Amino acid sequence: MAKLAGLKVGLEATGIYHVDLAIALHDADVPVMVVNPKAARNFAKVLMKNSKTDAVDANTLAEYVERMDFVAWSRPSNQTLALRCFARRLKALTGQKVAAKNHLHALTATQETPKAVLRDAKLAIAHLEKRIDVLSAEALVLIRQYPELDRVLQLLTGIKGIAETSAIALMGELLLLPPGLSHRQWVKFAGLDPSAFDSGKSVHKKTRLSKAGNSHIRAALYMPALSAKQHDPYVKAYFQHLLDNGKLPLQAVCAVMRKLLHAIHGMLKHDKPFDNARFYAIPASTGQEKNP
Repeated sequence: MAKLAGLKVGLEATGIYHVDLAIALHDADVPVMVVNPKAARNFAKVLMKNSKTDAVDANTLAEYVERMDFVAWSRPSNQTLALRCFARRLKALTGQKVAAKNHLHALTATQETPKAVLRDAKLAIAHLEKRIDVLSAEALVLIRQYPELDRVLQLLTGIKGIAETSAIALMGELLLLPPGLSHRQWVKFAGLDPSAFDSGKSVHKKTRLSKAGNSHIRAALYMPALSAKQHDPYVKAYFQHLLDNGKLPLQAVCAVMRKLLHAIHGMLKHDKPFDNARFYAIPASTGQEKNP
């Protein structure tokens, strides 16, 4: 350990491949900073690096750690790391199920498809659904072993539109964010922050989502936002308010996702259930009931 005194390490986030090394260094009391690949790439551009090799990338990361403010990586607990594995595997299986259902729809569009092929396609869907159910149940067993995780599950499923599957997906990502972040920083981590592009008097591009953050968080919020705008009167009123003010439906859904993330941040920070009346104040003139 004496040889490691004063050592700082910078790693570029590479999916899950950097995690084991980051944990090993952290557990050996070596300060670790996990660098966003986009930040490392832009830093290399600033240095006018013309080549990209392993040696060049390593030197660039070393210079990044030396010059920039060192932000130490916070080690997630083993249970939250396991929960993220469950969440991402469930997402992958759900994507496979959607693809299998689309394939079955294509097969049934023609009478020339043999019945044996249709049976096999349906069997593949049933098999995927069973695997999803088994993994979801295992994830819930893990969550209920830890009171702090079980409490988060209860808070999330208290929001109309967030069922257990969506809650697992959200927990698998949100609980691994660095502690102490504000709700705006959560939004930025999710890539739900607006990105403006204005230059001079003539260039004014439409404001879009940055999408520079964790795509898994955005994916986990999408279906809950769609469901909440249908079943929660306050979320529905907020969605309609956005449409009435010129937002396109997809823009309004993204705004609901962002506002839901704000709400979840507050709920977990203060350990309080979702208060839909605080989500959006319904104007009295709309004639909608104040209580769902």
